[in-house]
Amino acid sequence: MVNEIKDLLLSGLKRKVYPGAVLIVARDNEVVFFHTIGNRSIIPGPLPMEKDTIFDLASMTKPLATTLAVMRLVDDGLLDLDAPISSIIQPFPWMDKAGITPRLLLTHSSGLADWKPLYLNLIQLPPEERKPTARRLIMEEPLSREPRSVSLYSDLGFMLLEWIIERASGRDFSSFLNAALYRPLGLQSLHLDAVDRVPAYPQDLYAATEDCPWRKEIMQGHVHDENAYALGGHSGHAGLFGTASDVLALATMVLNAYHGDGTAPIARETARSFLSRQGLVPNSTWALGWDTPSLKGSSSGNLFSSSSVGHTGFTGTSIWIDLERRVAVVFLTNRVHPTRSNQTIKGFRPELHNLIMRELGYA
Repeated sequence: MVNEIKDLLLSGLKRKVYPGAVLIVARDNEVVFFHTIGNRSIIPGPLPMEKDTIFDLASMTKPLATTLAVMRLVDDGLLDLDAPISSIIQPFPWMDKAGITPRLLLTHSSGLADWKPLYLNLIQLPPEERKPTARRLIMEEPLSREPRSVSLYSDLGFMLLEWIIERASGRDFSSFLNAALYRPLGLQSLHLDAVDRVPAYPQDLYAATEDCPWRKEIMQGHVHDENAYALGGHSGHAGLFGTASDVLALATMVLNAYHGDGTAPIARETARSFLSRQGLVPNSTWALGWDTPSLKGSSSGNLFSSSSVGHTGFTGTSIWIDLERRVAVVFLTNRVHPTRSNQTIKGFRPELHNLIMRELGYA
């Protein structure tokens, strides 16, 4: 198993899929493969990838921060997934969106648009005005579709979920995550970015991302996503950083919750509800905050069982968990370093996942 996977990772490096990568595979809560390759940065000079390199997890923030926070709030009886958001956020003058619920936001079926370049206007405002302004602008934006009519992957919906989490918990997003999940689990590297401070760890411990034409610098230690950056470093859609080991620890916690072993800080019933396809929209693959394998073109390949959940991140990150087989694969790369134009990872991910599952005996 080890040699075949190492050879494929080397092939990805030679094919310039990424400057560097960390891959960790676990089965039955035991690590069976943990390997690094390439560099965490190549500009201005090469720095080798390490097992404790800290990655900008990009949209993996959605399941590993926002969704887990919502799961805890549901467990604690502080949030009803089917309550209209107009009952959570007060005052609420945007009546075309009054019937949207957290469940619709988590399944990308709220009808909200996918993305807007909010940062272009937000960056001109004082920092304390940016999140309130962004939330107002999202609410004032016309719906792209009727709620429940289509599955449309939406960053904007997860930005609103941050707002809902803060209203339901009475705490800011970062403080709630740290207190309810990350620190009790001993996960020190996981953190939401704050651009008004120096990075939480020495800058050269982070995997570099893009040589950003807007910010005119190589992003290393602060969030790549422009909207998250303008919002102070994070929102519900992006801004989470962490190592492969800490991401795997969250995957293990999710597996333990799903199987109800009693050690996870999330109830079995909640986990099973969130990790199942919701079926709100025909042909949608979405569970609550997590994707599931599609019949064609899934980043998981075609050998993960139908009882699997996962997510990718724009910076080159991904996680897939086979709930039935208790297999977790965390694959973190810096594929956007130094440019986001490199899209070859889309074909490489399923190739890698198929090899892993074959080597584990699931072909």
